[in-house]
Amino acid sequence: MNAEYPHGTGAARSDAEELLATSPAWDLSPTRHLHHKEVLMQQIDRDTISDARTSTARPRRRLLRPAMVLPVAAALTGVLVVTASGGDHTSAARRPSAAGPVKDNGASVTLDRIAAAAMSRDVKPVKDDQFVYVEFLGRQNTGTVGGPVRLGALGKHEVWTAQGSGPTTRTGWIRDTGKDAVMPGELVPIVTTSPVPAGLDHPTYKWLATLPTDPEALRALLYDQTEPWGDLSQDETVFRNVGELLRSTIMPPATASALYKVVEKIPGVTVVPDAVDAAGRHGIGITRKDPASATRDEWIFDKKTFAYLGSRSYMTTDKGTGGTADTLYGVDAVTASGVVDSPGEASADTEG
Repeated sequence: MNAEYPHGTGAARSDAEELLATSPAWDLSPTRHLHHKEVLMQQIDRDTISDARTSTARPRRRLLRPAMVLPVAAALTGVLVVTASGGDHTSAARRPSAAGPVKDNGASVTLDRIAAAAMSRDVKPVKDDQFVYVEFLGRQNTGTVGGPVRLGALGKHEVWTAQGSGPTTRTGWIRDTGKDAVMPGELVPIVTTSPVPAGLDHPTYKWLATLPTDPEALRALLYDQTEPWGDLSQDETVFRNVGELLRSTIMPPATASALYKVVEKIPGVTVVPDAVDAAGRHGIGITRKDPASATRDEWIFDKKTFAYLGSRSYMTTDKGTGGTADTLYGVDAVTASGVVDSPGEASADTEG
């Protein structure tokens, strides 16, 4: 659950950006999110950081949240087109933060428990010809850019992520239903403009299984392979990227456990004692507020099993939005996930 999702640069808005800004279904990251939900929040963040009210330029992000932006793109083009990001990952800016010990407000203990629970889960490997299926319930902002936040009706969002390890231009499929859906009930492909290999832009089970499970080695790799999103810190970029992986994939237990231990070392991560997902389930939240962002994401976990439940997204400034600080502008809940053999097929594995 997440903001700052890029859609190109330039001072003038394209027809697509106008539709995204006023769409009744998504206020859009990349992801969040991505994820959704983020077009409005990107505008808010950019305006807050630079005070350039006429600019619609957005930083590139590593992971695009199909739930928030792609259905709108589909309405314009007939397919969902994602631009994969790239670039040099060797600069010092992408190295892990050299900050001192993380201030512990309970986040360290909580993330240790979440990591231990993740390690204990039984997960079957996903084959190359299968799809990871995730079903969400969610509500997103239906307000216009610069206007007050208005949460829309609860809707269902389904994602099928292709698992082939080779570069592909079709990374998955999505389907949305509900009052605010742009293309309700339609199964729509997610298509990239150029082939994307398995990796941060297309996280497959096999790729996730190749990641180091030593937390320090994984932390170094993540900082090296993620680019900062605009003016956000590298710590915040990694935090949001990990959030996208958690909400949209099925991964080996050791990988999931190591990711939570990476988050434990990110400065500024805090615990929210009680958080409620879109399905009304109460859990414990993990969040981080970045000084360069006008939004923050909150991950929600079951208080007993520490399973991932969903996320909430907040606007942390009232500048140009008609809202107040810490205004909820998006909430979702993972209601089912599993492995299926074809797009359109739903998994029987329910969450929570």
